[in-house]
Amino acid sequence: MIGVMPTPRALEIARERDLDLVEVQPNAVPPVCKLMDYGRYKYEQAKKESEARKHQKTITLKEIRLRPRTDEHDIGVKTRKIQEFLADGDKVRVSVQFRGPDLRHPEIGRRLLDNIAETLKGTAVIERPPVMEGRVMSMIVSRAPGWEPPKKQAPTPSGKRQVATAGAVAGSQAPTSPSAPAAGSQEVGDATDRQQ
Repeated sequence: MIGVMPTPRALEIARERDLDLVEVQPNAVPPVCKLMDYGRYKYEQAKKESEARKHQKTITLKEIRLRPRTDEHDIGVKTRKIQEFLADGDKVRVSVQFRGPDLRHPEIGRRLLDNIAETLKGTAVIERPPVMEGRVMSMIVSRAPGWEPPKKQAPTPSGKRQVATAGAVAGSQAPTSPSAPAAGSQEVGDATDRQQ
């Protein structure tokens, strides 16, 4: 801290030290200034902002589309996909698209969305309830506060892989059965003999 001085004297000191005179608090009486390398200061601020943006999770809006006559199994698959999106921290728009005669029965779409909301209870919170917009009825769901997705476990080796490795350890040649013909030999009852 240098103290209170006139502006021309502060500028002279800044030039001598090859620094910039930067006004930090313009509303203070007298205004507070700082001697610093302004280019380096701007670079460091930009670097801090880019680091903060890099570690920040952007929430995107994903969409799952259904039809009023979607099969139960397909609805289950779509519901699991919604849970995956929610586990990633995304919001999900669940849409039911109506075509032709389906437009006369919007209650089917509302029932479908209500069933999905019931399935997702505890996992998701409805941000926007089902609304009909033209030929599409949709609702928006987001992750429920306090809900943690189940941890993914490492896949266990399958039984087939263990059997294959056990056979390779026992010997490099496969055991031959008495009913199997030896390599290169011809079976007695060949297909040409059967045709006669």
